[in-house]
Amino acid sequence: MVLSLYAILFLALHLLPGMKSSMVHLNKNGYDGVVIAINPSVPEDEKLIQNIKEMVTEASTYLFHATKRRVYFRNVSILIPMTWKSKSEYLMPKQESYDQADVIVANPYLKYGDDPYTLQYGQCGEKGKYIHFTPNFLLTNNLPIYGSRGRVFVHEWAHLRWGIFDEYNVDQPFYISRRNTIEATRCSTHITGINVVFKECQGGSCITRPCRRDSLTGLYEAKCTFIPEKSQTAKDSIMFMQSLSSVTEFCTAETHNMEAPNLQNKMCNRRSTWDVIKDSDDFQNAPPMTGTDSPPRPTFSLLKSKQRVVCLVLDKSGSMDSEDRLFRMNQAVELYLIQIIEKGSLVGMVTFESYATIQNYLTNITDENAYEKITANLPQAADGGTSICSGLSAGFQEVKQSGSIIHTIALGPAAAKELETLSNMTGGHRFYANKDINGLTDAFSRISSRSGSITQQAIQLESKSLTITGKKWINGTVPVDSTIGNDTFFVVTWTIQKPEILLQDPKGTRYETSDFKEDKLNIRSARLRIPGIAETGTWTYHLLNKQAKSQVLTVTMTTRARSPTTLPVIATAHMSQSTTHYPSPMIVYAQVSQGFLPVLGINVTAIIESEDGHQVILELWDNGAGADTVKNDGIYSRYFTDFHGNGRYSLKVHAQAKKNTARLSLRQKQNRALYMPGYLENGKIVLNPPRPDVNDDMAEAEVEDFSRLSSGGSFIVSGAPPAGSHTHVFPPGKITDLEAKFKGDQIQLSWTAPGNVLDKGKVES
Repeated sequence: MVLSLYAILFLALHLLPGMKSSMVHLNKNGYDGVVIAINPSVPEDEKLIQNIKEMVTEASTYLFHATKRRVYFRNVSILIPMTWKSKSEYLMPKQESYDQADVIVANPYLKYGDDPYTLQYGQCGEKGKYIHFTPNFLLTNNLPIYGSRGRVFVHEWAHLRWGIFDEYNVDQPFYISRRNTIEATRCSTHITGINVVFKECQGGSCITRPCRRDSLTGLYEAKCTFIPEKSQTAKDSIMFMQSLSSVTEFCTAETHNMEAPNLQNKMCNRRSTWDVIKDSDDFQNAPPMTGTDSPPRPTFSLLKSKQRVVCLVLDKSGSMDSEDRLFRMNQAVELYLIQIIEKGSLVGMVTFESYATIQNYLTNITDENAYEKITANLPQAADGGTSICSGLSAGFQEVKQSGSIIHTIALGPAAAKELETLSNMTGGHRFYANKDINGLTDAFSRISSRSGSITQQAIQLESKSLTITGKKWINGTVPVDSTIGNDTFFVVTWTIQKPEILLQDPKGTRYETSDFKEDKLNIRSARLRIPGIAETGTWTYHLLNKQAKSQVLTVTMTTRARSPTTLPVIATAHMSQSTTHYPSPMIVYAQVSQGFLPVLGINVTAIIESEDGHQVILELWDNGAGADTVKNDGIYSRYFTDFHGNGRYSLKVHAQAKKNTARLSLRQKQNRALYMPGYLENGKIVLNPPRPDVNDDMAEAEVEDFSRLSSGGSFIVSGAPPAGSHTHVFPPGKITDLEAKFKGDQIQLSWTAPGNVLDKGKVES
């Protein structure tokens, strides 16, 4: 099969996952392909594996009965980190990886926070990203606080797999019902308990008093707590309080509490959790199992990764001769080998045209000499036809083990339409680069091992292409914060002649053109490796186009974490789906975090480019309105509706903290298992230890100014009218945060105004 293809195929094996896409599939009522991955920073502990197995086994039976005999866990893989000792029973993973895992086991970033939670920021019914359990949660007895671990797993699995939300609300624990009674925010209302204020507590006992009504709000006073009866008859709901022994079901249309001010009602239009679950893809092909037997016990595979293996499969056919494609590819590959790939990886290279040639067998990237052996064989001329299949088969021949993950970069609008199929089949990234001259570099910068070792990953700080007229200077700045600075590179490329380069660090040390190493391959790039750790502060660069003609210059800056113990600020981006048919809107998501903590108060901009080179620049928001699910959770979102014809689109995101406005949120995340304060047993309150929490004055920490860039891959649009001809078919956004407050003898209403087109512009009426 010969395809007309302008592309760089990028094959990678073992620890090289693609965009977050779960491998879970439902097969005859049983879930296969569930991956639970342990972070490399977690100390080796055999008990952890044992407790994970016990949790999943218990969860499987609980889930089976909660879904009325429809689904259970059949096959589960536990991914052991490379930092643990090898054992004979550990198998090699194929496409399983930490980054694509459904469940991660990792320490919390700060000393508090063992609450299990699910990273979930899509719309109602959309799958979440992952469940996070801490080792401490899995190794200590939390039974009185959360209920059994198996029940907690089912609560979180419902967030992850079916896109439903919590039925409690820590920020609004009570509401006034239509019957004018004050009720605890819960589902169902059949769950009974008492509302009390704790006056003083010693040991496990407290003096309490009944809650008083606040005359301003009409609700109970701020310190009022709902304490449930330990013995209940209510069977629902798992999304409120799975810790109660009587609770074995999800709220149905009959038992659902539509009045409760919880996220389930807000996000799912007041539908019950069971209604949303029944509409999921899983339940379209999973009729209840017959009989009365419990499901078979889950089977577990223990997988442990070894060395990372990468094979570059590069197109050198005649089609690469136009628009400097071969140059741009070689520049990006060199940058990847020198600045992005983790040291100790094995790398091979294949080039293809009508036939394929193995240029390099696997080479261990240990130092500069190693990557030079590969870059020396980069193609210098483009000729011949294009046979994608010969390139791929040679890539597989070079690395014989199965389990390859293929990342694809489509270069130019004529790249083969079948290309993304390879990424989709193997769970790889898919990228598109066209007019944006830095698109290739950005794509390669995104492809890291994603083994969970964040401190080893390359971080992109700057990626700019600048058209400079003859004999003119251009200036720019890049902030370097104190979480990064190791292995820092500054790279300049040009299209005609090497410019004059001046780079200055925050302390005034100057690096000039002569300090930059020019490439032996004549691929028009010059690179400076900053010695030691890069200085914290603002770096300034000046470039002079010595030519009389204008030319395009690019500036790229990459770095890594300052030390193995310093977690850097990370930005990642993706679209809500990889394909869309007009007029279905898409959502752009960017997550900015340090460890597991959200970074707030920053500027996040998405740059979306269509096949004809048209760029849309969108500011993303974390305001809890429009496309954004929860305010101040470090997930910046926005609807994308400005379609410019059909075909491939690329996404790039730039996150910037300026003028000391950024801050780190120390509060616990949404979508977590509820921490039970205590129970009422035989008329007596039995208390749990108080939850380690953050004081209001310590709820946020300052973050220095920083800059991060990340490619969000590509997506495909079909059914769109020609560029510039479509009228807006999208309605104004929905109001989701309407509030009413008493102001004297009046009621004040407040809400976030939606846009005229979803969250864009100003609504007229």
